[in-house]
Amino acid sequence: MPTREEMAENKYLRPIAHRFLSPELWRFTRRSVPRGVALGIFAGFIVPVGQIFLAAFMALPARANVPLAALVTFITNPFTFPFWAVVANRVGEFILKVDAGVTGGAAQSEIASGRWAWFVGMFEGVGVTVLVTIFGFIVLSIVGAAVGYLVSGFIWRFVVARKRSRRLRKMTERLDQRLAESAE
Repeated sequence: MPTREEMAENKYLRPIAHRFLSPELWRFTRRSVPRGVALGIFAGFIVPVGQIFLAAFMALPARANVPLAALVTFITNPFTFPFWAVVANRVGEFILKVDAGVTGGAAQSEIASGRWAWFVGMFEGVGVTVLVTIFGFIVLSIVGAAVGYLVSGFIWRFVVARKRSRRLRKMTERLDQRLAESAE
C-alpha cells in the first residue's frame, strides 16, 4: 500500500495531489469508513483491472477513506476471481432468467431487429454466458456496495460504542477508587 508521501511524488497524481492528499480522506471516521468500503467493493467488482485507482479517484468527490477504498478492492483478486465469476454468472442467470441455451421467441426477434443490431455487433463473438456474467458483476457491484456500506457502518458503530463503554467503565472505576481513598 503506497503511503501519502509516495502518492504525492507520483507524476500522474501531482496535478491533483493537493486534493488527493487532504487529511480528511485519510482519517477513519464514521462517515468515511462506510463510504470507503462501498467504493472499494463497487470498484472491485465493476472493473477487472485498475480497480485500486478507480476506487481512489471515486473517493475524492465522495470524501471516503482512500486507503480503505483501495484495500477493499482486493475482494476480487486473481485467486478469488474464478469464484466471483461463477457467482456473477449464477446471479445473472437468476435475474435475467436466461438458461444455458439460446434465447428464443419475442426476445430473439427483438434482438435481431435493426434497433439492436449495433449492440449485437459489439458482442458478436461473445456468448450469452459472458454477457450474463458481466450483468452479474454489475449487480454484485451495486448490491455489494450497498451491503458493504450498511455492514461497515454497523460494525463501526459497534466498535466505537464498545470502546466508549470501556473508557467510561475505567473512568468510573478510577473515580470510585479516588472517592474511596479520599473518604479514608
